[in-house]
Amino acid sequence: MEPRYKTTGKIGRSIAAALPMFLIVVMFSTQGNFAFADTAQALAWTVNTLFFTFIFFLMLYKGRTDKYRAIAFGASAVLFAIGFMANLIEIRGTINYDTGNIYNCDIPFCHIVTTMVIIPAAIKQTIIFSGSISEGYASISSMLVIVIVAAVLLGRAFCSWGCFYGGWDDATSRIKARPVIKKINSSFKYFSFAMLILMALWSAESLMPQYCNWLCPFKAVTEGDKIVDGVSLAKNIIFYTLFIALCFVLPILTKKRIQCATFCPMGALMSLFNKINIFEVALDEEKCKKCNKCVSKCPLMAINKNHKPSMTCAKCGHCIDNCPSEALNYHIRGTSAKVSASTARIIFLYVAFSFMVIFLGSCAYGGLTTIFRLIF
Repeated sequence: MEPRYKTTGKIGRSIAAALPMFLIVVMFSTQGNFAFADTAQALAWTVNTLFFTFIFFLMLYKGRTDKYRAIAFGASAVLFAIGFMANLIEIRGTINYDTGNIYNCDIPFCHIVTTMVIIPAAIKQTIIFSGSISEGYASISSMLVIVIVAAVLLGRAFCSWGCFYGGWDDATSRIKARPVIKKINSSFKYFSFAMLILMALWSAESLMPQYCNWLCPFKAVTEGDKIVDGVSLAKNIIFYTLFIALCFVLPILTKKRIQCATFCPMGALMSLFNKINIFEVALDEEKCKKCNKCVSKCPLMAINKNHKPSMTCAKCGHCIDNCPSEALNYHIRGTSAKVSASTARIIFLYVAFSFMVIFLGSCAYGGLTTIFRLIF
């Protein structure tokens, strides 16, 4: 039986197809800066380059997308948190922010804030975030450009290939072989759209990014309010409780990406762009045996009862890798169904993995540098 993809089991083809990605990793994981400050930074670059290149090679050679994507995605999430917090400590001496940081507009802009700044920017021509417009680490303009590019190129795939938070519940949802909570209503995924609307309106009314102020689980692994009173204490309790519940406890119990699927407003926003994104996961109805494996196993509950991925599909590749009849494949909208699954897949992988390398690779590089400096 012929392998599903042209590179599967073909080491020569896989190496040849991975070489351009190696060059992309070399150039962009350091953002083009090869003036290493010390041995630890040079070692971090070497490990980072070899890691991402090898992951891409394995995707091609083994013919499995989700398994290897998840390794890079999860590692990037943890390394981002390490590098981000180390950077804050270097700049301000602490990972916490206070009113002084807010007044000085030196809070790094997070991509999730995009969901809250659109309405005030459109109606009142103001950015409701205390960050730098164009200078410094994670400026508002640079992050907005990244979000726009991600929306156009990836759509909801951003949540499985580009978000430096998504790797947390992606990783923890894989810890147990079988879920403890076996049935969960897939309609819960629409709660993220309610969150999007609620946070957008609440933030517009108050002129404050309220998801960041009160509900972001990832404040636990980035930066949080300095505890100075009862309100700031309550906020930190909420942040850590949500992080533990949504990124650890519930994903472990359900084997679902609960934070990304049900709570994140950014995921809902990116789902809307899935409607215009050129990449999709398509179902070959003639091959489909209606075994429901894709429906029950989808970590984002994005596959409908008719076995077709919905607009909330993050194109992680889990259903594609695990479909026993190979009925699900990456597809490029507007192209003939006769375009081979191998061709569509490798084009998608180059776009998605390049974004991962450019956006997350530099974050992983920063985290590795921090670790090696602590060791050496």
